[in-house]
Formats: sequence, structure tokens, C-alpha cells
Amino acid sequence: MKNTTNNSRLEEFNLEENQENAEAQCNLGVIYYQGQGVDRDYDKARRLFTLSAEQGFVEAQYHLALMYYHGQGVDQSDEQALNGFTEVANQKHAKAQNNLGAMYNNGQGVDRDYDEARRLFTLSAKQSCAAAQCNLGAMYNNGQGVDRDYDEARRLFTLSVEQGFAAAQYNLGVMYYQGQGVDRDYDEARRLFTLSVEQGFAAAQCNLGAMYNNGQGVDRDHDEARRLFTLSVEQGFAAAQFNLGVMYYQGQGVDRDYDEARRLFTLSAEQGYAQAQYNLGVIYYQGQGVDRDYDEARRLFTLAANQEYAVAQYLLALMYDQGQGVDQSDEQAFHWFKEAANQEHAAAQYHLAQMYDQGQRVD
Repeated sequence: MKNTTNNSRLEEFNLEENQENAEAQCNLGVIYYQGQGVDRDYDKARRLFTLSAEQGFVEAQYHLALMYYHGQGVDQSDEQALNGFTEVANQKHAKAQNNLGAMYNNGQGVDRDYDEARRLFTLSAKQSCAAAQCNLGAMYNNGQGVDRDYDEARRLFTLSVEQGFAAAQYNLGVMYYQGQGVDRDYDEARRLFTLSVEQGFAAAQCNLGAMYNNGQGVDRDHDEARRLFTLSVEQGFAAAQFNLGVMYYQGQGVDRDYDEARRLFTLSAEQGYAQAQYNLGVIYYQGQGVDRDYDEARRLFTLAANQEYAVAQYLLALMYDQGQGVDQSDEQAFHWFKEAANQEHAAAQYHLAQMYDQGQRVD
């Protein structure tokens, strides 16, 4: 029997395209959208989805909304995506319900509304949508719009994991790694992170790398840690950029390289990662591989301090207390010592006590 090829499928669909066959138009659109046996062509996909959607074919309406959501072959438009997902979600389309829920959960193109997000994720999860099970689990895990409930989070993540959903494998792995609602179990965490890593999930690559770097549940292996961090860095994951930077900064399994550490910390800091902002600040504060630059150190410590990173708050307070690269200011020093002390930073508590004892209280 002759095998059916993608080309013969295209011929079959093309024969039906002009006969207002909505399903065939949508199927052909998917082929061009995904590049199945043909060059990916978003313009052709959009045209075919539009023809099909105009006939009320729900799956085509969904894909068209998805293109606007991602800006694939069209100008990205939260408004068009929101309208499209809403229309399709009202027809009980599980993926549209999930995507619309995500927009409400993130406040993307609409006011953030955790109640509506939960309602939509629940509708979708009941139809066994793995992404919705994962997203709803995350709401219960984080206590977003619901009372925190680790048991319900674990139940939902497990349902999603059973369908092989990478983000759920990662999230459930984190629960076992941190002992959230379960006994801490590094073996189970590693198993779940590994499943997620096999699908290229950047956060899991980073976390599994950290397990190898720290020897948590595995023999310490800096080479494997560096390999996993590098995979995650290649996807632009901020925590991995920071972790790999630390390896080069400290010379863990690699030759110490302040230039490479600074490059990686900079990438992470630019994404707002507080620890990287602090570490990069230290490099400029101490002049490690660069000229000492108190202005840049202060700028970076301030960014991290505003994210309540205690050690950055403490060093920023020291700079104001000693007038390093800034005008000396008891007021600013007191403020940042107090912020760090409130997070139980011992040295900040000591300096704050000294300021009270010497009558330098300015609040």
C-alpha cells in the first residue's frame, strides 16, 4: 500500500480549499503554521485560518487568536488575542480557556483578575488540559487568589506530570526539592527535574544544575552543573546566568575568570535578578577585573536593595555611612541599615544599634 505523504495531504486539502471546507482549511493552516513537511509560512497559515474561522470553525478561531498572542505573522495584539480566546473559550475550547486564564492571571491586555483566571483554569483543567492543570496548581502553590493549598497543588501538578507537561514536572520537582507540603526528597526532585530537562525546560536545567553543583542528592559534579547551566543560559534564563557566573567568579570546576563572571552577571542583572545585581556591584565595588567604580556599585546595590536583598541593603548603607562614591548621609545609612536589619542581617543590626547609641537616629 502506498504511504500518504505530506505532499499528497496538501493536494487533498488544496482540492477542498476552494469548496469552503472549513476543517480542511484549518488543517492545511496547521501544516503551514507548524512547518510539517513544508517551509513554515505564517502568512499562508493566517489566510487559511481566517477563511476557516469566518465559517465558524472553532479550532481555526483558536489558532488565529494564538497568532495574535505570539505575534506570529501578524503584529502582536493582546486585544485581538483576548477577543479571540474569549470567543473560543465560550465554546468550551480547553486550550483557549487556559490561555485566556493566563492573560487574566498575568494582567496581559486586561486587568489582573485571579478569580477569573482560576475559573478559566478550572474549566480547562476539568477537560484534562495539562497546561491548565499546571497553571491552576501554581495558583494553589503560591496562594494567588486562593488560600495556599500544597495538597491541591501537588494533585494538580501530578495530573499534568502524568501527561508529560514539562512545567509541571519542574513545579512538582520544586515541591520535593524544597519540602513544600511533602517530605523533602532530593531523589524525586532529581527525577522530575530530569524529565523536564529532557524536554529542554530552562528552569529545570538550572535547578538540576544546582543539585549537581551543590551535591544535593547526587555526587557533586561541577562539569555536569556547568553543562546544565550552559543549556539554560542559552535560553536566556536569569538564574542560570547568575549560577554560571558564580562558577567563573569562584573558580568552581573552571579557571577563575572575572571577565566571564561579569558578562554573565550583567546578562542576569539586566533581567532584574537581584543576586546578580548585587554580585556585579561587588565586582565594581572591589575592582575585580575592572577599575573600581563606586558609582556603578551604588547603582547596582540600589537595584538589588529595592528588591529587598538584605546584603545589598547593608553594603549600600555602608557606602552612605562612609561616603564612598556618594555624599555621606546618616539619613540614607540609617534607612538602609534598618531595612537590612529588619531582615535579620546581623551586621546591619549591629550598625543600627550603634547609630541609636550615638544619637544618629534619623527616622
